[in-house]
Amino acid sequence: MANRCAVITGASRGIGRLTALELARHGWDVGLIARSEPELTTLAGEIHALGQRAYIYPQDMSEVTQLVPLMHRITQDLGGCEVLVNNAGVAHLANLADTPLAEWQRILAVNLTAAFQCIQGILPTMRSAQRGTIINVVSIAGQQVFPQWGAYCVSKYGLLALSHTLAQEERPYGIRVCALCPGAVDTPIWDGLPVNFDRAGMLSAQTVAQTIRQIIDLPAEASIETLTLMPQAGVL
Repeated sequence: MANRCAVITGASRGIGRLTALELARHGWDVGLIARSEPELTTLAGEIHALGQRAYIYPQDMSEVTQLVPLMHRITQDLGGCEVLVNNAGVAHLANLADTPLAEWQRILAVNLTAAFQCIQGILPTMRSAQRGTIINVVSIAGQQVFPQWGAYCVSKYGLLALSHTLAQEERPYGIRVCALCPGAVDTPIWDGLPVNFDRAGMLSAQTVAQTIRQIIDLPAEASIETLTLMPQAGVL
């Protein structure tokens, strides 16, 4: 683990993409996971131009049984891994009474179970090295609920609980766990949703990416276990 290596899920767009570029600019090699191979390939080219290594892994995060072996493969490719950023996420708007079971299961799989499986796949490497940082991109929806966002909120409350439990369990191994809870962020996730928010008042994905890098760069004896990052405009 002589090289600084990070793995980012949901890396092809939004927060994940800008986090990958932010870390690469600060000397990190990255493993990039997302569904879209063309977008990952473009991003990898930008990272190579910055002088860092980038490995791409096209993967549907809802296929959760594939994630533990994938993480084992990534740590072998990178020669270790000091950072995992669980950023992949999906949303579906509907009252709970009208939420199809398939959508409920998909949201829980991508937003919660996938993070759990990525963590299980990478923990042996971090424990062996006696260091590591895991950042789970939760949401303000993991701290307060919103009508029609029921399945999403349930998944994010679960991710917050996972983060807090993991922080306590892995502290003896030198592993830090942060639940990052941003308010509304201007990313492509909004493009397919029936909402009419003023996206100009949202956080930029670059601001969130810089925050992730700052969390990672904390001295080894310091850990932020929960960070709520809100737009100055407040909850939209």
